[in-house]
Amino acid sequence: MEERDDYTFMTIKDAILAINQKVNLIGVVVEWGFPKQSKGSDSFCSLKIFDESRSTPGISVNIFAENMEKLPRVISVGDIIQLSHVMIKTHNGEAYALFNKKFSSFALYEGKNGEDFLPYQASLRFRPREQDKKFVGGLRKWLSNFQLGEDSRNIPLLREIKKGERMDLACKILHICEVAEGEWMAFVWDGTDTPPNHIHNKFFNAVSANLRLEDEMDNQLPVQLEPLPLSRDVLHSFPTVGSVLRVIIDQVNKKHVLHLLNTGKWMIFLNVLCQVNAGLWYGVLTHFTRLRYMPSEDPLILERQRPFEKRLSIQYGRMPFWSFPWISRITEVDYNDDKPPFVTLMDVLNHQKVTAKFRCTIRVVAALPCRAEDVRSPCGNYRMRLTLEDPTARIHAFVYGDDGEKFFDGYPSVVVLKRKLNKLLGVALSDDGKEIKDAPRNPPWVQCCLKSYYLDKNDKWGSRHYRIFDTKLVG
Repeated sequence: MEERDDYTFMTIKDAILAINQKVNLIGVVVEWGFPKQSKGSDSFCSLKIFDESRSTPGISVNIFAENMEKLPRVISVGDIIQLSHVMIKTHNGEAYALFNKKFSSFALYEGKNGEDFLPYQASLRFRPREQDKKFVGGLRKWLSNFQLGEDSRNIPLLREIKKGERMDLACKILHICEVAEGEWMAFVWDGTDTPPNHIHNKFFNAVSANLRLEDEMDNQLPVQLEPLPLSRDVLHSFPTVGSVLRVIIDQVNKKHVLHLLNTGKWMIFLNVLCQVNAGLWYGVLTHFTRLRYMPSEDPLILERQRPFEKRLSIQYGRMPFWSFPWISRITEVDYNDDKPPFVTLMDVLNHQKVTAKFRCTIRVVAALPCRAEDVRSPCGNYRMRLTLEDPTARIHAFVYGDDGEKFFDGYPSVVVLKRKLNKLLGVALSDDGKEIKDAPRNPPWVQCCLKSYYLDKNDKWGSRHYRIFDTKLVG
């Protein structure tokens, strides 16, 4: 980049030493926080910028304005911002820039791919100057060859996610959609498997013989968090290995964040609140969440993709990370053909043929009916619906007729059936073998064979279902 005119702009490296002085800065927006109301009557947002003199950690800028509309509206993290007459302050020994609505001004320009020198947003006090163009152009040129080099040790993987904690995540955005009026959801992925969760009884409250079957009917475990399942076209765009995390964007934050989220791009999300609902992981963007710039050539992206690509190439790479060192032996499979390789449930959902056979490593997280007394019809036929999950998806699979006879190894007594179901569903038992009331369940990882079929030849994909076959519950 060309040498700067220090009278016009100060480098960030020099600015952090100019405590209690007004300075002019120009830099790249590397991090952006959602606007919010300050403790007073003003609106407030915080961002972080860097330039070639100080790419890490840059400098934070706190901006105050009379209302939300007068705050900077960054179109893309990685855009360029020009700041005039901002005061350098310190907090806990760290310098930051303070934008004062009475005398400071700003202008926002497109980032490295910008073609003109007109700001797409500017404050009322901003006065453009001809010499500004060379600094914007110089930053763009420098940025086109710049790699931020995020330290992966500071960014956890999805497999390290923890309930109730605010975490930083580096993920690829797979899909964004409105799931309810005013509520949006982003689907993000980093190639790793989120950890399995215990299942709490409020979603499975018919295990005990003292509870009615209708209770389970009213509290069925969902197969996804969004109200309606995603379309086949959307699912086909998802990787078939690695968990897809749902990230909720509420009505307050949607107008500030949706335009910054681009499908197919990687983004670093800072301070995402991680939660669990019905055993399914999800994230929440809150007022404390920030978005960080991630160039498409960032080494961290390659670092995330390399293990994923390796998983695809090895024999057991599609088995859940959490199922190792090996799966439980309470099920056996008796595939008549050569044993096929393990596939994920997302592989099953995205298979190119309506009817097919699969071998999967899954957990059985729910059953309907779930009382041993009810798994057979009055005429003696097995009919049961299981909810299966792995790190990629949840689906319903039926156990019916002869497949049920194979699955339960004939027609055992109710006592034996109940014992087998308790093991399969991970029901907590006391030392004397009795069910522990209201204890969460932890289903084991097991293998099973699945086959897909359709009910309506005029709507094969729309009527597609799954059945368990050639699988025996031996626990």
